[in-house]
Amino acid sequence: MEGREEVKEPKPSFPLSLWELSVASTVVIGFLLGLAGVYLTMPASDYSFLKFPRSLEDLQLLRDHLETYTSDYTIQVLVGYCVVYIFMQTFMIPGTVFMSLLAGALFGVFKGVALVVFTATAGASSCYFLSKVVGRPLVFSLWPDKLSFFQAQVAQRRECLLNYMLFLRLTPTLPNTFINVASPIVDIPYRIFFLATFIGLIPAAYITVKAGIALGELQSVGDLYDFKSIATLFIIGVVSVTPTLMSKTKS
Repeated sequence: MEGREEVKEPKPSFPLSLWELSVASTVVIGFLLGLAGVYLTMPASDYSFLKFPRSLEDLQLLRDHLETYTSDYTIQVLVGYCVVYIFMQTFMIPGTVFMSLLAGALFGVFKGVALVVFTATAGASSCYFLSKVVGRPLVFSLWPDKLSFFQAQVAQRRECLLNYMLFLRLTPTLPNTFINVASPIVDIPYRIFFLATFIGLIPAAYITVKAGIALGELQSVGDLYDFKSIATLFIIGVVSVTPTLMSKTKS
């Protein structure tokens, strides 16, 4: 179609470099060891309440039960939280916003933000590596037009790619799930992807984690992002791309 750029064909060589394969392997091994460690060290009890939260009611029930474990089994709860969050992020399972709220409810603002940013970055990285290996057919099938648009935007901003990726992470311009899956396909280097993810998720993580402290006052997930919060994220996003705009103006 006229006006649309063609997405590059798959490269015949193995898609992961040696260091990327090492990072991906570390994530997988850490995931398995963490899951085994939590299972072996938690006390015998009825864990029927443990499930992916799908609503605020599920989340409040999970919070009420985990609060009794967090003080005595802090390490196990932390590792279990990280494993679940990274798993959900890797395989694009909806509900990570509830996990972010849970971090605030269990660990407070500062520890909660650090935990969410760490797990979200690790999960996004794991999704990036997985997509680089097997994700191309999925992205072509689900988001062909969006993928073509994304590749065209990336091609125009190669010199200031970090600023552009920060803008995408800070604003709801493109869904984070799509960014995670599509980034390796449009040849965004992992170091750019990692930095933009790690830095760009901090403001949204702060808003969500802080809301988790007053979990009982939330009526719906929509209450998290009022006009003031969204406007703040957009302002931060615009600031992040200002260097790109200024460089284009000078040229």
